[in-house]
Amino acid sequence: MSGIFGIVSSENCTNDLFYGTDYHSHMGTEYGGMAVLGKRFYRAIHDISKSQFKSKFYEEYKEMNGNYGIGVISDRYAQPLLIGSKFGAFAIVYTGLIENTNELAAELIKKGDTFGELSSGGINSVEVLAKLINQHQTLVEGLEKLYDHIMGSASILLMKEDGIYAVRDRLGRTPLVIGEKNGNYVVATETCSFLNLGYRVLKYLEPGEIVLLGKDGLKEQYSGGNKNQICSFLWIYTGYPASCYEQINVELVRERCGRLLAKNDNVQADLVAGVPDSGIGHAIGYAMESGIPFRRPLVKYTPGYGRSYAPPAQEMRNLVATMKLIAVKDVIVGNRIILCEDSIVRGTQLKNYTAKKLWDSDAKEVHVRPACPPLLFPCKFALSTRSMDELVARRAMRAIEGHDIEDVHDYLNDKSEKYKKMVDWIAEEIEATTLRYQRIEDMVKAIDLPREKLCLYCWTGQ
Repeated sequence: MSGIFGIVSSENCTNDLFYGTDYHSHMGTEYGGMAVLGKRFYRAIHDISKSQFKSKFYEEYKEMNGNYGIGVISDRYAQPLLIGSKFGAFAIVYTGLIENTNELAAELIKKGDTFGELSSGGINSVEVLAKLINQHQTLVEGLEKLYDHIMGSASILLMKEDGIYAVRDRLGRTPLVIGEKNGNYVVATETCSFLNLGYRVLKYLEPGEIVLLGKDGLKEQYSGGNKNQICSFLWIYTGYPASCYEQINVELVRERCGRLLAKNDNVQADLVAGVPDSGIGHAIGYAMESGIPFRRPLVKYTPGYGRSYAPPAQEMRNLVATMKLIAVKDVIVGNRIILCEDSIVRGTQLKNYTAKKLWDSDAKEVHVRPACPPLLFPCKFALSTRSMDELVARRAMRAIEGHDIEDVHDYLNDKSEKYKKMVDWIAEEIEATTLRYQRIEDMVKAIDLPREKLCLYCWTGQ
């Protein structure tokens, strides 16, 4: 998942744009980009896979000047793109995942379109979105109708001379929130980007809603729908603890997740720990509910190390996982440890680079407690999980059945014998003393939204 930020200001917007975009750095690891509109368009894009956003843009943003700006931390594609169109010149960024990018591009090429933006040898989804928008009679119609064509999700910021068009995904899988300060407006994926810049939350966009942020303030262009299926993983893992989605805070959800894990557990232990950073809130909740002290046997060496799930290359993921966590042996030795984790995706990093550090420091026991159920389906709407073969739960099912299966109904039922066998196999695979997953109904309860308003595809396939 990527993070996007936009600003409309009565003054030069670049300072708030720079820091507002930087506050999305936890959302992606591949590209950072900013575009500013003043007397002309200014744009900068950099590869941030081996460096931080701040270091790449700190000097460059000072050369930009304008009242409108958009920025992005991207998990896959170089953006923003500058587009010349029948609606005039515009800059565009998006967050989400377009599964049928190549098919859409092939259709457009048949009609005579050409593509100039290639990312890693393939078509850039951002350019596909821009060309789909340009197929319609008006800009707003193009923004609304593009969802008739795409498979996946997309929340978009499009900047042109009349302001910034903010478009939330039709089913709300990714969030967009409007903030305000002294008549200036910002729009962002993450509300944590507002706080230190002095903005207050003004409006959470509805799914499919389109608004224009311009010199005359905030104007609705297209009303949102009633159907919402926001990504549950935002609260469990992806989002920043200080952020809110649908007015629900991330850190409080993680604490509730931990409490519910503890309520359904009876393991005896000496301390509760969280895998930094996203497992910490879950562990605090577990400790509060259980009365077992929270301690830090693993600490994160923050500078320069991003999130280990995010880089697309396994070699880089392994390097980040190896280097970012440091064991505190004096806290670990001889202790029975409950290790709270946001999720188990592949299982390899937890086994080889997290639990191993506890075992190597003479932990007595390691009881792993993920804050969500087993991940059974690769995400179709963001880059949270990439392929079926990567999922440790699928490897477990293959080992149990002797082959791949399509009907996974028995493995979705946490009371079934096959579910128990799957969990036991994973526990042995990751070398945990015990393993107990969060139940899906408890995860939904912790988020505190109706189940039908959440995307649970990664766990249920629906």
